[in-house]
Amino acid sequence: MDLQRTPLHDLCRDAKGRMVPFAGWEMPVQFSGLIAEHKAVREGVGMFDISHMGVLRIEGSNPKDSLQTLVPTDLHRIGVGQACYTVLLNDKGGIRDDLIVYDQGETESGDGTVLVVINAACSNSDTAWLKQQLEPRGLSVKDEKRDGVLLALQGPKAIGILETLSGESLHELPRFGHRLLQLQGLSDQVFCARTGYTGEDGAELLLSRTDGRKLWAQLLELDVEPCGLGARDTLRLEAAMHLYGQDMTASTNPFETGLGWLVHLEMPQDFVGRQALEQVAAQGASQRLVGLKLQGRAIARHDYPVMHNGEKVGVVTSGSWSPTLEEAIALALVPKELAKVGSELGVEIRGQVQPATVVKRPFYRRG
Repeated sequence: MDLQRTPLHDLCRDAKGRMVPFAGWEMPVQFSGLIAEHKAVREGVGMFDISHMGVLRIEGSNPKDSLQTLVPTDLHRIGVGQACYTVLLNDKGGIRDDLIVYDQGETESGDGTVLVVINAACSNSDTAWLKQQLEPRGLSVKDEKRDGVLLALQGPKAIGILETLSGESLHELPRFGHRLLQLQGLSDQVFCARTGYTGEDGAELLLSRTDGRKLWAQLLELDVEPCGLGARDTLRLEAAMHLYGQDMTASTNPFETGLGWLVHLEMPQDFVGRQALEQVAAQGASQRLVGLKLQGRAIARHDYPVMHNGEKVGVVTSGSWSPTLEEAIALALVPKELAKVGSELGVEIRGQVQPATVVKRPFYRRG
């Protein structure tokens, strides 16, 4: 099957991006090098082409009311200009995908509008599912990105650059807040959300194809480091942010994966998977997602066995070398009795069991 390409594909290649297949797209895995890109985001600013992700507009009468039946998080805790992280569930409480919901208020006609950003690998299935569930209720579910650009600007200097380009102060735009910005040299206003997947401050920007290409060029002129999937993965892992398909799947529920804080069982609204999650909440999850630090330089990778007293007790979901901490770190699913911080475990790497210790998450916290 032919790989899809984002509107920034040729510009990424021009910037010496090394392209690889990812979720049906041809995406840059690195430019100057993973370590350099990682440090640029932690210490300064970097940008990521994330145009492979899906962006849906859900519009109609009270869209949050209908979307509420599909997610466990109380969407009425957010107002216009605010957003929240949540998950789509199946009937067994398993996670179909994780997503961010942005409340955009009412249109001129009085309809409510929310944007939903979804993972590239789940884009088709999520879109079909949401259409199936919401369109019979009179809501429209449309592709908001179309052939446009989704760009992540991340790092301690990211907001300052946007303030320079817009001539506006963003000091009062909170984490998960969003608004429209007019950036110099661009034709249209830009949807700007103070969100990201790196553990740093920054924003994610939705633009037209033409404006997205212009902004990429502008940011390069401002010495913003282009970053690939490699640095994106090490940055999010240090911040203990989940990767769908590894750290959470349709077979794991939010309580198992450390996302129990997303489940608001105190709200009266029914939602898909509620009955299953109520049972897990009452009985307790049998396994937990934990953070591990390994001794030495051996790296635990996805699906490596987690060992205890010579027996396999769990599995690594994500693992890498941490450029910031200069240690090997991992996320792993283990039995709840072994999930306590300080528990001594092991990870089997190439036939050898390497000592590992359960530690608090996240591994890295900015500031």
